[in-house]
Amino acid sequence: MSENLKHECGIAMVRLMKPIAYYKEKYGSCLYGLNKLYLLMEKQHNRGQEGAGLACVKSMAQPSEEYIFRERALGTNAIQAIFDNVKKQIKDSGHDLSDPDWAARHMPFVGECYMGHLRYSTTGRSGISYVHPFLRRNNWRARNLVLCGNFNMTNVDEIFNHIVAHGQHPRFYSDTYILLEQLGHALDMENQRLYDRFKAEGLKGMELSKAIEDNIDLVNVLKEPHKLWDGGYVICGQTGSGDMFSFRDPHGIRPAFYYSDDEIVVVASERPVIQTTMNVDADRVHELLPGQGIIVSKKGDIRLEQIAGPQEYAACSFERIYFSRGSDKDIYRERKQLGRELTVKILKSVDYDLKHTVFSFIPNTAEVAFHGMVEGMYKYMESQKVQKLLHMERGDEQEIKEILMDRVRIEKVAIKDIKLRTFITESENRDDLAAHVYDITYGTIVPGVDNLVVIDDSIVRGTTLKQSIIKILSRLSPKKIIIVSSSPQVRYPDCYGIDMSRLEEFIAFRAAIGLLKERGMQHVIDEVYAKSKRQQNEPKENIVNYVKEIYAPFSDDDISAKIAEMLKMPDVKPEIDIVYQDLESMHSAIPDHPGDWYFSGNYPTPGGNRVVNNAFIDYIEKNRCCE
Repeated sequence: MSENLKHECGIAMVRLMKPIAYYKEKYGSCLYGLNKLYLLMEKQHNRGQEGAGLACVKSMAQPSEEYIFRERALGTNAIQAIFDNVKKQIKDSGHDLSDPDWAARHMPFVGECYMGHLRYSTTGRSGISYVHPFLRRNNWRARNLVLCGNFNMTNVDEIFNHIVAHGQHPRFYSDTYILLEQLGHALDMENQRLYDRFKAEGLKGMELSKAIEDNIDLVNVLKEPHKLWDGGYVICGQTGSGDMFSFRDPHGIRPAFYYSDDEIVVVASERPVIQTTMNVDADRVHELLPGQGIIVSKKGDIRLEQIAGPQEYAACSFERIYFSRGSDKDIYRERKQLGRELTVKILKSVDYDLKHTVFSFIPNTAEVAFHGMVEGMYKYMESQKVQKLLHMERGDEQEIKEILMDRVRIEKVAIKDIKLRTFITESENRDDLAAHVYDITYGTIVPGVDNLVVIDDSIVRGTTLKQSIIKILSRLSPKKIIIVSSSPQVRYPDCYGIDMSRLEEFIAFRAAIGLLKERGMQHVIDEVYAKSKRQQNEPKENIVNYVKEIYAPFSDDDISAKIAEMLKMPDVKPEIDIVYQDLESMHSAIPDHPGDWYFSGNYPTPGGNRVVNNAFIDYIEKNRCCE
């Protein structure tokens, strides 16, 4: 994607099923679990570049000894920073790792339960206090809770008011912290239930404490709190006594995968990450189903529980288009198909003139879709060759050779040269720097003759296209530049974990607003605002997405043409065309991930409609203030 979106976070969990001595003997290291966590996190670095954190729970620590360890750091190098700090603490403990039993009892970060998190902020909040995992402390091991997740809740206010009404006093107003307190209270209640039960049976002291730890049921902890949650999520938790869970939302919006054998249980946001880390085939890595939780008890019992009833399936399609690693076998196939689906639209744009058209892609993530697009062009060209040969009356050898020698022209035109820091504050200088983020390969285009087709994953804001890519490509002087998006027009905010929250950021929205004003249809904008304002304080279940009416008067092609007009700077001479994937073709390419709310406005939860409603009100009122 030429315009990197901050997006959903990454999670990683490791639960060792054997004593530490087992891994020392078999794999030569007491840090087997920690090393696996590092790989799971590093392989998901694409999912979080604002911060990272890890936690470890030890089961062998004695009273007065620490048994929960946590490290967090900010910045793009956060993964390296936290693991460097962990290694330093291990080294500074004054003992080596030759004695696994001693290490398991006393050494920091040598334990059975590990949790890792990679953070991308979707709320604008930053700082180390917002980096997962979050920790809720208690002197009873089984009441401690470590929490992280890949999620965004649309109804934090409702959850906050609910827990306050039950007597809690949260110290922060953020969805992670509020969920920590909500689940922490549920964990307290589960502990209290077991305390009352075993005390009535005559247990006391450490015997009572051990009975509680051995019988904690995390389903009881999760089954009530989740009923309040509106959002897309994978929530992960560990207790101080060694129970572990990962729980996916009932719509399956956010992804989660797991693997288990008699040595280890691992959970991560992406399948190929687990495949690579554990060196296993894809069919041994399983997807957590919507509303399902994987729970590992202190004793090592593994179970899958349907904690929430599955709802309308809405797995995120953007995961497949861009966010997840393309090394997943299904994602690779889907991205190629996205490219193939664009064949007819591109051929129309170049007037079927493949002889004078060069195909390329915007590095680096659009490359797989590019290969699919090229395959589509090859297929079309081969069919044309067949027709020419069939209709030849008396073709000579040279004529046949010329037909057979026709090729789809492929060049690496755009090169991501360097990552420039826009440290100069003046906007004109900043734009000039942005124009040099990409470079071009000279001599690949016949000036004034060739069309240039360049594919990207998506066109969301259009800023980089306008300030950099189109200006640079125009230096090659093609007759026409066709920018292709393998995803449909992004029209609506996301509210489930991707940083796409403001309508004015979307070039498709700005284009629709521009067309309404140009065509004397300002009344549509005013009517949508009035309808949105009237329902603003309604329960989320009653809110309708009236923002769809902003786009209703126009075809996709109308909006694409307006976008092309908006992206063309006065000094750009070639004609500009913008080609977007359509929704039907996207669903054809990605049939198993139907979540498309950012394209269609069809939100899977009621909170989504409230988010888009408020986003439109904010857009109108902000613009009125600036008039």
